[in-house]
Amino acid sequence: MRPPTCCDTESDSVTRPKRRKRPPTTLLPPCSITFRCLDTTVFRRREQPQIAEATAAEDARELLRRVRRIRLRTRQVVNDALAGQYHAAFKGRGMEFEEVRPYQVGDDVRSIDWNVSARLGDPHIKLFREERELTVMIAADLSGSLSFGTVDRFKRELVAEFAATVAFSAAMNNDKIGLLSFTDQVEGFVPPRKGTRHVMRIVRDLLAIRPKGQGTGIGAAVGELDRVLRQRAVVFVVSDFLDQGWERSLLAARRRHDVVPVVVSDQREHEIPAMGLVEFTDPETGQRSLVDTGRRRVRRRFEEATRSATERRDTAFRRMRLDPLLLETGSDFVEPLTTYFRRRERRRSR
Repeated sequence: MRPPTCCDTESDSVTRPKRRKRPPTTLLPPCSITFRCLDTTVFRRREQPQIAEATAAEDARELLRRVRRIRLRTRQVVNDALAGQYHAAFKGRGMEFEEVRPYQVGDDVRSIDWNVSARLGDPHIKLFREERELTVMIAADLSGSLSFGTVDRFKRELVAEFAATVAFSAAMNNDKIGLLSFTDQVEGFVPPRKGTRHVMRIVRDLLAIRPKGQGTGIGAAVGELDRVLRQRAVVFVVSDFLDQGWERSLLAARRRHDVVPVVVSDQREHEIPAMGLVEFTDPETGQRSLVDTGRRRVRRRFEEATRSATERRDTAFRRMRLDPLLLETGSDFVEPLTTYFRRRERRRSR
């Protein structure tokens, strides 16, 4: 029997015509979570080209507004909160010999060149100059799981904002900056170059690209980056790391490069509230599941599974001696980023 509706009455005196039976429909859950989609597709009719042109122009204007907003915010962060910390946290490819000079009070005795000192009769030390120029690469995950957020922004928007901050920091230090965006395939590659204009291209590409893939292939992306980079680089791998099989590629890249894993997450990926029946959709496979979040046992199993996956990920990082940077959509990333830079600087000074 179909459920009663607001149009039904208790009277049976009205004879209704018999209706043909329809196949059963799937009832919507009492409570469902809806998220706006980042990758909105604009449908254009061929018979109305002026509508398509107007829509494309509006898309371009909105993209330009988003690029400008990110530029203003990230440049302020770089100038205020991160001034000098990026420079102190990362070092160049090595030390370059500069000159030999006489020893002075306060010089490090470990720098004494004994051969030159014996030949000249007075102690002399070697001076080295740090080769400051860096190559910085950002490997940005744009898979379906990044188009998710329950607070004030999507994970993908956080990826773009973080990447812009690192890129502007690199540009201020006259370092080269490049980008590799990926899903389960390489979506785009921007070779490393210097300059603010190049940084704006990276930000624009991150915001404008419509990924062809939906899955995640961290290992393949890092392997491709390791193949094309000829010199040592600082590689930021920005992803939610909801993938498997990336450990070997990350370990291989670590042998040649300074690898920084940046883990982007949302609070609802760690715990879910009691909201009754909720339909969950896997953004990478499209698979849907109806879950009763009102049951404590269900929520506990969800949290245990998430905690187990997080522990496996962190164990892999520790085994590879990688120090991850953890970012969340619901909080400002400036404080954890400055803390991370200070931590790297302390390790470097030991």
